[in-house]
Amino acid sequence: MDLDAYASVHQPAWKRLDALARTRRLDAEQADELLELYGRVSTHLSVVQAHDPDGPQASGLSMILSRARSRITGAPSNASAGFSRFFLEQLPAAFYRIRWLTLIIGVAFCLVAVWFGWWVANEPQVLASLGTDEQRRQFVEEQFVGYYSENPAASFAGQVWTNNAWIAAQEVAFGITGYFVPLILFSNAQSVGISGGVMAAHGELDTFFLYILPHGLMELTAIFIAGAAGLRIFWAWVAPGQQTRLDSLATEGRALITVAGGLVLVLAVSGVVEGFVTPSDLPHWARLGIGALVLAGYWTYTLVLGGRAVRAGATGDLESHDAGARQLTA
Repeated sequence: MDLDAYASVHQPAWKRLDALARTRRLDAEQADELLELYGRVSTHLSVVQAHDPDGPQASGLSMILSRARSRITGAPSNASAGFSRFFLEQLPAAFYRIRWLTLIIGVAFCLVAVWFGWWVANEPQVLASLGTDEQRRQFVEEQFVGYYSENPAASFAGQVWTNNAWIAAQEVAFGITGYFVPLILFSNAQSVGISGGVMAAHGELDTFFLYILPHGLMELTAIFIAGAAGLRIFWAWVAPGQQTRLDSLATEGRALITVAGGLVLVLAVSGVVEGFVTPSDLPHWARLGIGALVLAGYWTYTLVLGGRAVRAGATGDLESHDAGARQLTA
């Protein structure tokens, strides 16, 4: 058989199949034509391979059919589309869904920290139990401020980022236990409050806020967000609604584990601020302003993009074909 003549006769069908496979959106008629041509060209490929399996016609047809097969079976979208969907829909939707719980946790955290700070600053016996006068003076005058500049900025930022990202990931992952999140949040609030109380007792409360707020505004908010995600996963187990407990847990777990991944980036920004801005020689208003801008950027991202994504039906969960089949329950 003359393969060149055979290819010449069927070339229009091959080109048409290739064009349909490359078309971004197909209407119903084009989809039917794609299926029909796919079957026909598959037969052509069998004929060509029977006579010249390694020839150029066989290779070209294999490429066209592979592209058409991917289009018919619904190949996953490219990486850029996946990144866009994650950052513009899934992540902001997950942040948006836990916004109120994030704020509630933040208020509770601050109340606990303020109470411990007041207790330490106003109870001499409690203050004395935290060390000698010399040790407390060294903490106030040297260690508190020096902590932010005793190591190179880049390595310090990386260390802070790694530590905080690990805490946030644990809050999300172990939130199902119900006690881990309150425990870790209470421990951190106690630590912050005691430090503030010692500084206040020595007349350096302004120094405490000037050095903790530039990075702490976003850093602590990230810890609140992680805690909210963990508690939401726990509540999905406690109150599954019309789903089974396992289905409810799986749905919320998939949706909110997104938060852990997003907080890695959020805490990276916070780590850069803590490593480079907090110990810098910038005016206090500039350092505080940078911290406030970072926090405002997060809430703008969450409320604007997250609100839009949730209103469009996004929850932060995987797409239906990735999440798997769901069982209907009464």
